[in-house]
Amino acid sequence: MAEFVEADNAEAIITRIEHKSRKIESLLKQYKPVEALKTALEGSPPMTKDERCKSANWIVVHRAIMTIKDVDSLFSSLDPEYYDVLMKYLYRGLSTGDRPTCDQCLRIHEKLTEKAGLGCILRSLADKVNTV
Repeated sequence: MAEFVEADNAEAIITRIEHKSRKIESLLKQYKPVEALKTALEGSPPMTKDERCKSANWIVVHRAIMTIKDVDSLFSSLDPEYYDVLMKYLYRGLSTGDRPTCDQCLRIHEKLTEKAGLGCILRSLADKVNTV
């Protein structure tokens, strides 16, 4: 089991998330939304209980999720290793209650469930250690 980072190392995690955010913005400017999403999901969720880190990472992932236009092509390009963590972030997006975010998360959720099956849902809901 991975070790969680203590709060005093939260600043280092925030710095890595900020770097990741700049890389994602660059990919989005190059019209590479799937690559941006992959980058956002790498190293997620951050191994910390610090809510500032989790919120900062959610903002980065949310930015990438909201740029996906062609959900079908997303799953032809996204590696299965990202499915479970993406499902976690989709549920976080649904919990916001924000209409555009919920609409986008539901569109992706439908296709992800078709592609990954119900096990993906169960794993994301049952994992109480690596929360997003």
